[in-house]
Amino acid sequence: MKPGTQICLGFDGSETDDYTVIRAESVDGFQFTPKFGPNDEPTIWDPSKHGGRIPRLEVAAAIDSLFRRYRVRRMYCDPWKWQTEVETWAMKHGPTVVLPWETNRVKQMHHALERFRTDLENGALTHDDCPITADHMANARKVARPGERYILSKPAGAEHQKIDSAVTSVICHEAAADARAEGWGVRDAVQRTSTAMYGFN
Repeated sequence: MKPGTQICLGFDGSETDDYTVIRAESVDGFQFTPKFGPNDEPTIWDPSKHGGRIPRLEVAAAIDSLFRRYRVRRMYCDPWKWQTEVETWAMKHGPTVVLPWETNRVKQMHHALERFRTDLENGALTHDDCPITADHMANARKVARPGERYILSKPAGAEHQKIDSAVTSVICHEAAADARAEGWGVRDAVQRTSTAMYGFN
């Protein structure tokens, strides 16, 4: 994705067991794992590769890099055990841009999952074939909740089969969908049409 592109972000963090992930989505519904740093690393952290603990300073550096490289329209973050960082990012980048989005809310998560599944099936959402995200999607299981709802969970008895990138993808798509519902892309298209009518580049 070119620098300066408008995107939305999703963030799901952990401390010592699960992965920490950042996913991004463009206005036209293309979702991808962005990269950062001198070695162009993907924004997915496996704690087992970092001494058993997520490197929080590296995650913060990745957030700073993404906000410098792209024009971030909205970022939804699951704040569990990352409340201070999420609040810091909101103060730095704007409280209407960086917002907490708790994944433990059954009703909201169910609706986000249904939107994600529908848009993926209808082609409104495409993706980069990120191999880690593909694995996490394959691991994810629907788990029933009251009211004919469901959430995502790991396979029973398989703590090692992670789903964090799948959850982050859903959060990211929800951020992008909400931004589009508020006019993201529509106003941009109107502006492009208006300038084209008058011959400006």
